Amino acid sequence: MNPTIEFLSIGPGARRLRNAVLYGGLLSAALLLNACGGGASTETNPVTGINTTVATSSYNGPNALTEDIRAFQVNVWERLRGTDRCGACHVEDNQSPMFVRGDDVNLAYAAANPLINLDSPADSRLVTKVAEGHNCWLPSVAACATAITGYIEDWAAGSSGGEREIQLVAPAQKDPGASKSFPADVSQTTFETTVWPLLRANCVGCHIDTSSTPQQPFFASIDLDEAYEAAKSKMNLDDPEPLMQADKDAATSRLVVRLRDEFHNCWTGSSGADCGQDATAMQQQIFNLSQSIPTNQVQAPTLFSKALTLPDGIVASGGSRHEADVIALYEFKTGSGNIALDSSGVSPELHLTLHDDVEWVGGWGIRIIDGRAQGSVANSKKLHDLIQATGEYSIEAWVAPANVTQEGPARIVTYSAGTDARNFTLGQTQYNYDFLQRSSTADGNGEPALSTADADEDLQATLQHVVLTFDPLNGRRIYVNGEFTDDPDPAPAGHLNDWDDSYAFALGNEVSNNRLWMGTIRMAAIHNRALTQEQIQQNFEVGVGEKFFLLFGIGDVDGVPDDSYIMFEVAQYDSYSYLFDKPTFINLDPTVMPGSIPIQRMSIGINGKETDVGQAYRNLGVNDTIEDSKYDPATGQLLSGLGTIIALENGSATDEFFLTFEILGNEDNPFVDNPITVPPDLPTPATVSDIGVRTFDEINASMAAITKVDPQAVKVTFDVLRQQLPMVETVEGFLSAHQMGISQLAFAYCNALVEDSGKRWGFFNFLESTSGDAFFGGNVSAALGSGHSVAKQQIVGALFDKMMGLAETGTDLSTAPVYEDVKIELIGYDLAGSLVNANNLYDSLAANCQSACNDPERTRAIVKAMCSSILGSAAVLVQ
Repeated sequence: MNPTIEFLSIGPGARRLRNAVLYGGLLSAALLLNACGGGASTETNPVTGINTTVATSSYNGPNALTEDIRAFQVNVWERLRGTDRCGACHVEDNQSPMFVRGDDVNLAYAAANPLINLDSPADSRLVTKVAEGHNCWLPSVAACATAITGYIEDWAAGSSGGEREIQLVAPAQKDPGASKSFPADVSQTTFETTVWPLLRANCVGCHIDTSSTPQQPFFASIDLDEAYEAAKSKMNLDDPEPLMQADKDAATSRLVVRLRDEFHNCWTGSSGADCGQDATAMQQQIFNLSQSIPTNQVQAPTLFSKALTLPDGIVASGGSRHEADVIALYEFKTGSGNIALDSSGVSPELHLTLHDDVEWVGGWGIRIIDGRAQGSVANSKKLHDLIQATGEYSIEAWVAPANVTQEGPARIVTYSAGTDARNFTLGQTQYNYDFLQRSSTADGNGEPALSTADADEDLQATLQHVVLTFDPLNGRRIYVNGEFTDDPDPAPAGHLNDWDDSYAFALGNEVSNNRLWMGTIRMAAIHNRALTQEQIQQNFEVGVGEKFFLLFGIGDVDGVPDDSYIMFEVAQYDSYSYLFDKPTFINLDPTVMPGSIPIQRMSIGINGKETDVGQAYRNLGVNDTIEDSKYDPATGQLLSGLGTIIALENGSATDEFFLTFEILGNEDNPFVDNPITVPPDLPTPATVSDIGVRTFDEINASMAAITKVDPQAVKVTFDVLRQQLPMVETVEGFLSAHQMGISQLAFAYCNALVEDSGKRWGFFNFLESTSGDAFFGGNVSAALGSGHSVAKQQIVGALFDKMMGLAETGTDLSTAPVYEDVKIELIGYDLAGSLVNANNLYDSLAANCQSACNDPERTRAIVKAMCSSILGSAAVLVQ
């Protein structure tokens, strides 16, 4: 589902003017009524589609006179009028403009309108003023600017009934320019002798992984390749040479801006003049680097579209999401600093502080490497209060797990107090999502957990939309990518009355910092209602992250109507790439039809050249054309359902895109395939072990076959341990956690064997007589004897013969321990009957058992231990 595209006859600016006129008329009427005296006060009907959870009980002034003023009141005025924010100054009888005055929200609205740009909220004076450092209430001015931008966006959505209206506007027309791209190989540049020495000399205190206070990106790394990769996105190859002050001020490289405008770590001093000098030095070296890199230029007769950068696009994010009951929302739009904003609009704002190794991801998101994002206990309490008020809730997140081997469960989203106390948790255990929840039918740690089925492997190391819901009727449910996983809740629904309001909300780790989850979170939301299947599907189809509509102009091509465009939905997929999706032909004049327009072999270009990879549209038009029968004036004609990934080169603010065609309209440009590239010699692959390990099902089957124990007898234990056992056969992936699980499963089988009087009698070579329980019913000293007893030898011989040696022959295997080695480890004696290992397993278990524990139970326990030590060894596991 895409955001609704509407061609509005009245733009947002016109709408504001209309509301101002309406407001003026209503205000005049209100003044006349007041002059007349008497009469009850009028009240406006509640506006639907607006989040009204923000408290307004302290406001006693006139009601909002229009829907737009009400939207302003709820989304902007309420959020900014606190005395720790704009309410300290911009109120009545104080500082103008009085846009948060508390006596009349209608007058506040009139004062705010000149400061607001509803077409581009980020360009509003209210935002840019705070971005300049004016009265920011958060640790980062970027966070404050992002917060106010969100408030204005909510106002725009609220005044239009809650649905986002996206108006397609023709971009400025420009041909693809002469651009530069960073070569993949640093040796093809002068980075080593230009920018890198400055970074190594002055930024090594922080921007290197070996620093005591490491700060990414690591562009001061001693590793040249690592430093180059980290610095590329911080440099603009088109920055001018700093000859004059105007050129110095025009530089946009982040490395320069941090010094020039933000006075960050200036190495020759801390004054503005010193920082300017350092910024000039950095800009000069970036310019010198740029001079070593060739310019890309689209050459005639290439048939190409007009060119665009990502900021030239129309914001397409966030349309048509269901958020009527959201109480905490994290979209990670700030992109810098250590605060992840709660943009739900529900007070108190539950902002999260980024702790330890957490980095921002381009296109909105955070990557958890070795840290967490955590809110305060006081503000987390709103989750407790608002969820208990309804008795139901949903956890929604867009996540990309770093791998499918994480145990714990690792905490993705949690509202808890440590590893054994929580209200709720969304976690990962290998391929499974886990839902833990405290309730009247579960313990204080949320057990039993609801987990997705092992066999389904619902969790994958890719971007996924996961939603957990709970309500008293359906209990807990898990949805992945819009679909219910059909996993039954092991606990009855119950209620949430015993939730604890002293817990804290966190992402990426337990609040006790010992259940790390590694991966990327692109969005997280808490709703105090259980989302329906339809609402979950709706939010999944909307997608996530910062997205733009890029309108590539083709109206100047012969045979193509004026105002025609190829429109792509484009997002910065991560810090390294862009996602191009849904190419659509559209004309901005709804009265124009395309007729019949041939189109073939469309390619994507970036920075003056076609990309070498990601060309998913070169088969376009082989059996198709743009034509009236397939064209809808409202939505255009979709050209392909494919998406493709294009590598980020210079950065999202400067990378310039364009399209090329072999045939378009009446023009053509025969396509010439790139010359065959000879692949480089591949490095010698790492040596791979000739041996592997059995996987979980193979281990279970092997142990059952060796002991002759029915697997159903240990099914409960196996089901618990299954995810702790190896899932792949490569020995490099074998972990200590795997061995612990194998040991527990081996003991379960040995316990079942020894406690079964029918099976043990035969397994251990008739140690029992047919008349009774002579061996396993005797105490330790009677059954096993002392020294180099026959009974001990017979136990070891049976275990070795059936688990480690060549079965039924007693013969040693060349690739396994020999019988004598096993005998020495278990009972201490060599083949000659001499005691050579006083620390053997038997003596360790039988020590101090002359009286109290010298009983049949200890006899069986010793045999079980000997059995499990061999059954859980490499002799059984390795293959």
